[in-house]
Amino acid sequence: MFENFSLAPPDPILGLNAVFEKDPRPFKLNLTVGVFKDDQGRTPILESVRQAEAKIFQTQKTKGYLPIEGGKDFTDQVNRLILGEDFDFGRVATAHTPGGTGALRAAADTLLKVMPGRRFWVSNPTWANHNAVFQAAGFPVLSYAYLDAAKTGLDFDGLIRQLEQEGQPGDAVCLHACCHNPTGIDPTPAQWAVLSEVLAKKRMLPFIDFAYQGFGDGLEADAKPISILLKDHSELVICGSFSKNFGLYSERVGALLMISADSKITESVLSQMRVAIRCNYSNPPRHGEAIVATILSDPQLSKLWRSEVDAMRKRISEMRVGFIEGMKKRGKDFSFLASQKGMFSYTGLNAMQADWLKQEKGIYIVGTGRINVAGLTSDTLESVCDAVAQA
Repeated sequence: MFENFSLAPPDPILGLNAVFEKDPRPFKLNLTVGVFKDDQGRTPILESVRQAEAKIFQTQKTKGYLPIEGGKDFTDQVNRLILGEDFDFGRVATAHTPGGTGALRAAADTLLKVMPGRRFWVSNPTWANHNAVFQAAGFPVLSYAYLDAAKTGLDFDGLIRQLEQEGQPGDAVCLHACCHNPTGIDPTPAQWAVLSEVLAKKRMLPFIDFAYQGFGDGLEADAKPISILLKDHSELVICGSFSKNFGLYSERVGALLMISADSKITESVLSQMRVAIRCNYSNPPRHGEAIVATILSDPQLSKLWRSEVDAMRKRISEMRVGFIEGMKKRGKDFSFLASQKGMFSYTGLNAMQADWLKQEKGIYIVGTGRINVAGLTSDTLESVCDAVAQA
């Protein structure tokens, strides 16, 4: 039967990473996969994580299964981090998922059961895996306008016009709360308010991908779009990830939050989330969850972690500014990158230029021109600017 299997195309990002690993050139540089790197080019383990793990190893008494939705200590802390201390948590059904991707799929599976015939909207462009996850869950996926003609700014008028004209009641709209992947281009607070009103008027469901909290303007500031949406919407879906801001890439720690209009509905929502999770991965892994819960519940560890998030955000910003200045010295205007936020930036480079950088300079970027700014270092910045200027 397996003779009927055809060769599947490689993942557009992870596949490129696999090619990079096989590249024998010693001077190669990977600016594709979205992982934070320090100025030595390493993906570090945060000191707050090391201390939390030491505490866990001393006190943990079991490796037994967690509940389907994860432990209450974790879900309570995540609710506070994402929604703030003053939110009515009785309205929130929360589950620990294997990374942000697990949250996206668990949410889509849950929604499909109660929203058959609805559609999913994603930005054009969006994270490469969004379309695949929502389609695999069984949703038709449509895309809404996002980039302007120059591919350096937000086409907000086109975005609003398309959702107003083509959106239908019950459609889910995937929005990036901050640090839009892959462009780094976010709406302003005023634009978020307009977008929220339009979605409410159309009775469309905001579905928030929140993978980079703390990497834009700060932990609280990056959650501001969620509070704006909650003014107009009594129902919201939030898919969080702690891969980036805790550096827990391989531990797979994410969270799904489904907010209802009334606390009386919450248990029903959570029960449907459990059904979707049970037939997928059954229940979540313990270790990464314990790290996050330990840090957020310990005032000293939480303070240390927040300072580390601030340092990561500062380094990303410094690399982005350094790249802009480096290109300016070479007669190239990349000032449009200054308003972009988070790990990723759309450089405006095309697929041919990206391929030339890979073949001739050993610099790997995605064919769309997206680069991982956090992959730049003080030692590689000048050579990258030289290569991009040549490209």
